[in-house]
Amino acid sequence: MQQPAGRAGAILTIDLNAVRNNYRLLRSKLNSAQCGAAVKADSYGLGATRISEVLFEEGCRHFFVAHLDEAIALRPHLPASAAIYVMHGSPIGYEPEFLEHACIPVLNSSQQVLAWRELAQQRQQALPAIIQLDTGMSRMGMSQTEVQAWLADPDFIDGIDLQYLMSHLACAEDQQSPMNRQQLQNFQALRQQLPPCRATLANSSGIFLGPDFQFDLVRPGAALYGLTPVAGEANPMQAVAHLQGKIIQTREIAAGTGVGYSLTYRSTQMRRIATVAVGYADGWLRSLSNRGIVWIGDKAVPMVGNVSMDTITLDVSEVAQELLYPGALVDLISTRNTADQVAERAGTIGYEILTSLGLRYQRHYVDVAANK
Repeated sequence: MQQPAGRAGAILTIDLNAVRNNYRLLRSKLNSAQCGAAVKADSYGLGATRISEVLFEEGCRHFFVAHLDEAIALRPHLPASAAIYVMHGSPIGYEPEFLEHACIPVLNSSQQVLAWRELAQQRQQALPAIIQLDTGMSRMGMSQTEVQAWLADPDFIDGIDLQYLMSHLACAEDQQSPMNRQQLQNFQALRQQLPPCRATLANSSGIFLGPDFQFDLVRPGAALYGLTPVAGEANPMQAVAHLQGKIIQTREIAAGTGVGYSLTYRSTQMRRIATVAVGYADGWLRSLSNRGIVWIGDKAVPMVGNVSMDTITLDVSEVAQELLYPGALVDLISTRNTADQVAERAGTIGYEILTSLGLRYQRHYVDVAANK
């Protein structure tokens, strides 16, 4: 349940206009490929319902989630012309629910293929699916052994309306990685052996590898939400998330005073400390303890002490007193402190920062394009 803004400890603003612009930028990099969208994990923590509606308005017709329950939750919010694909495929025994909720499985194994084929035979109708191939990531998709079994069995996909052959890139954010070209070659070799079919390989970073990787459909996720698609290069995407925490109280501490659990920070001189109502229960990672930076006005402010479940503590000694009243907002994620930058200090990736954002925030959606 969303909290009223006045009572919530923090405000998460999601810029839907930035999502629109990011989608347009990614689409502009394509030749003939269609641009889908990965909206799994609640659109990386930012709200799959609202974001999917905006993407549909922008022309997106292919939506990818991870779990069947995500597809079931999203289906009522998208027109029938929008395809919703479940990348984990069907849990064995739950295949009929895909038909009930008009969503499409990505089949990752012979077992999933056979179960989907059996349902097609029972219903006496061709059922749509994507089949994923493992081209080197060793995570999901049919193995070389399973592909050989497919080639040996002319009835392997009998009753399956094969919409795309799919694979996933392991190292696309590193444009110099030889694995990108190796996976592309593996994918092309498999396609030559299998029935003719449209193909999808590129994620956000894969789009920036160029036309060879784009095939018929691309599946951006992270870039849509403002994360950097190419490591080591300037980020061309617009920031989507703006997270602001509220100051609860401030205090002055003497030299030698410890702050927070385990007293991992001790002041060397008199300091002013502000406590903010965001913690690891809200997805503000504990690894940011004594490492994170936030912004108050035009000042970068260090986090001191361990991140607690519900709070963080800041050294605000250099911040003007008039900015430190109870309820004053502190910028945790912003254009000056992006999710990627927060992630670097936390020793992780921007994906984890966004998908960890908690349920206690007051969420506010802004959409200039729709006058909302």
